[in-house]
Amino acid sequence: MTVITRFPPSPTGDLHIGGARTALFCWLFARKHAGKLILRIEDTDRLRSTEESVQTILDAMEWLALDYDDGPYFQTQRMDRYRQVVDQLLATGNAYHCYCGRAELDEMREEQRRKGLKPRYDGRCRERTVARPGVTPVVRFKNPRTGSVHINDLVKGRITIANDELDDLIIARSDGTPTYNLTVVVDDMDMGITHVVRGDDHVNNTPRQINILSALDANLPVYAHVPMILGEDAKRMSKRHGAVGVMEYKKEGYLPEALLNYLVRLGWSHGDQELFSREQMIELFELDAVHKSAAVFDPDKLLWMNYEYIKACNPDRLLDLARPYFADAGIDLDVQVHARAIVEANRERSKTLLELVARSRFFFAPIDEYDPGAVKKHFKGDATMLLRELKQRLTALPEWSAGPLHDCLHALAAEHAVGLGKIAQPLRVALAGLAVSPPIDDTLVWLGRDETLIRIEAALGYLAKRSSETSA
Repeated sequence: MTVITRFPPSPTGDLHIGGARTALFCWLFARKHAGKLILRIEDTDRLRSTEESVQTILDAMEWLALDYDDGPYFQTQRMDRYRQVVDQLLATGNAYHCYCGRAELDEMREEQRRKGLKPRYDGRCRERTVARPGVTPVVRFKNPRTGSVHINDLVKGRITIANDELDDLIIARSDGTPTYNLTVVVDDMDMGITHVVRGDDHVNNTPRQINILSALDANLPVYAHVPMILGEDAKRMSKRHGAVGVMEYKKEGYLPEALLNYLVRLGWSHGDQELFSREQMIELFELDAVHKSAAVFDPDKLLWMNYEYIKACNPDRLLDLARPYFADAGIDLDVQVHARAIVEANRERSKTLLELVARSRFFFAPIDEYDPGAVKKHFKGDATMLLRELKQRLTALPEWSAGPLHDCLHALAAEHAVGLGKIAQPLRVALAGLAVSPPIDDTLVWLGRDETLIRIEAALGYLAKRSSETSA
């Protein structure tokens, strides 16, 4: 048997974290067993489905490199097939026309509540053979009234649902459009889906879908219902917990492999291992190792994981990944011959690509302001005198390279009997506007003589102005 899984998002918004994890689990299971993944767009909600959302889903799948083997298929393009199956179920006596209006259904359910019964359709049209004049009926599936549905769930274990707990659900509305449970069944049947991996909010749908599949004499897939993702407050993940759309994480400067690694650890583990390559995920992942309890989304852990991936990233790839973020900040990397070295040096201090841009920016553009904390700590005491003397020495330095620059700074510190930090830190603030930068020798080399001297002069002007304002 060839394993065939499917990922069926609805294009009613962004692909969120929960959907991305489901896609990943489907993808991993298919790849683990040399099977296939089908992408199916469930777009029958025409009021809420948009082309923009479809494209967002496709973009997210591409960014995460979750390649699919077939699709994307669109349910709106399969309406004739759904109607054909509805007609088949009617013809075999497994479905029937229901003429009950909304008022009648509301009255029926209210009566059931008064009697302490579970509100549900009571099947009053189940054996009806005469049409009700002036009423366009819906079509309901004739669910078995005896026996039980047994589900050997790969995550939750054995689940048993008595058929008398299930009512006759609507499979086609009065306008002929099919409902979710019908379209899903037909798609899974026609596409030969062997394993259905989805959120456990679908557990209640599964016995209904199994009964429809059985009525169609179709092969039953194996089901795996993955627990939901909770926010840090132990409530269902939502926008109030932060960015939940996959492409939002891309905008915020996360690496796709870091997000995938974090998602695979949301509800699955392999010992104490935290970081997994894509190849390791495929090799080690199994659905029966997915946890039964809900996973809690921890943004701090995701940020830590992203930091680890940035530190380990190949420098050339990191430069390529960072390039569009620099471009969005108005920075052309190609104008700086040391761009690769600058990015590589700053990644040790950057948890996201956006932070990498922010920390590297002063190498590509003039600084707009000095960090107040850095000014307070390092622009004091003899800072003005030391910067002025350093500027003179740097101006006269015959060779602008790391060795001579290193010797120049150390010589000045020795002559004034101060630690190197008393020289390097005010200089760093003058050059970067911050108290943190790559090694000062490298910073000087990458900025170049002219820009270095311009920034030291600007810092001296700032200090002079600050001193006059203070004395006044």
